[in-house]
Amino acid sequence: MAKIAQSAAKYIIRAEIKIEGVVDKPDVIGAIFGQTEGLLGEDLELRELQRSGRIGRIEVNVDTKGGKTTGEIIIPSSLDKAETAIVGASLEIIQRIGPCNAKTSVTKIEDIRISKRKQVIDRAKDLLKNLMDGVLPDSQDLSDEVACSVRVMEIQEYGKDRLPAGPTIEDSDEIILVEGRADVLNLLKHGFKNSIAMNGTSVPKTIIELSKLKTVTAFVDGDRGGDLILKELMNVAELDFVCKAPDGKEVEELTKKEIHKALRGQVASEQAKMEKSQGSNRTTTRDTKRTNKTEKRNDSREIKSFTKKRITTSEKKTFNDMLEDLIGTRGAYVLDEKLNILGKVPVSELQSTIKSLRSGIYAVVLDGVIDKDLVLTAERAYIRFLVAMESNTSSSKVTIVSSDDL
Repeated sequence: MAKIAQSAAKYIIRAEIKIEGVVDKPDVIGAIFGQTEGLLGEDLELRELQRSGRIGRIEVNVDTKGGKTTGEIIIPSSLDKAETAIVGASLEIIQRIGPCNAKTSVTKIEDIRISKRKQVIDRAKDLLKNLMDGVLPDSQDLSDEVACSVRVMEIQEYGKDRLPAGPTIEDSDEIILVEGRADVLNLLKHGFKNSIAMNGTSVPKTIIELSKLKTVTAFVDGDRGGDLILKELMNVAELDFVCKAPDGKEVEELTKKEIHKALRGQVASEQAKMEKSQGSNRTTTRDTKRTNKTEKRNDSREIKSFTKKRITTSEKKTFNDMLEDLIGTRGAYVLDEKLNILGKVPVSELQSTIKSLRSGIYAVVLDGVIDKDLVLTAERAYIRFLVAMESNTSSSKVTIVSSDDL
């Protein structure tokens, strides 16, 4: 028997029925077929229409309260308008259902195509808007995009420490020293091919050796972590110039204009040392100074106190339970000092979440691998534990725990 669904019909007949007594759905459906039989002629016989697929499944919804029954009759139709109206009107001749009096009235006949047409129009508007918003780029935009992609592909590893670096790091007399791989990528994107990353908070031997041979400009983030890295660099490497990203910004997120402005505002490392010893901190522009003695004292205290922490037995159990809970989710738990879960985030958004919180995170448990970039971010946020399935790096400040350790 052919049947049509509401989604395939052209019209929907909706009728409401009131019954002076208690009846069930089969009683109502039986009355519809029985009392309309032979009424409209052979061509509009409900059973034949349903058998041929021109009338769909008749749905009846009833509700009984206080000994009386009310309900709704829904009939999908693929007949034409006139025939559908006739079928709808025929329902109103139903006056009894079983032993009970009944009254049936058609409330409306819906044209399904109207709602579909509205849906098509709304979708067409969205598609047109997207088409207009995504206009074809001009030739210059295409050239810039291709050039940017090629530059980013040129990143390489340099020295025994396998540090991320631009393609001209070996040949350039002047190099730009940044904190991480993302910083190198951003500089490459904007045409600076002579940058190299420390890849952590401790200064690699490769950087110390390079600083003896080349003119080095240290370009650090505009936050407290950048200040701490700069202090360490000044102690162990031969820096020539120093510059910082704007306050609160990181090198990896700077625009081309901001990068040029920061590099133009670089100062000699000796001058930077002198200013720091006098208790003042120069920003990336030459003509702006601000007193920062309190932050310097706080930084010193934090450097002394921020050392690796030994994991306790209870912490091991908690971390292990959380790690098992995360398996297969590609998610991460962010914990406070009492091991309460501050939130759960996707691993892909973990570093940005840590950077936005900046402090107050005691531990992070993640379904993934701990890498150098995550360790650097954790060290800047003074996180004590990083817990994951495995790790391919180490840290002198953050305690790294793998599933094998648990």
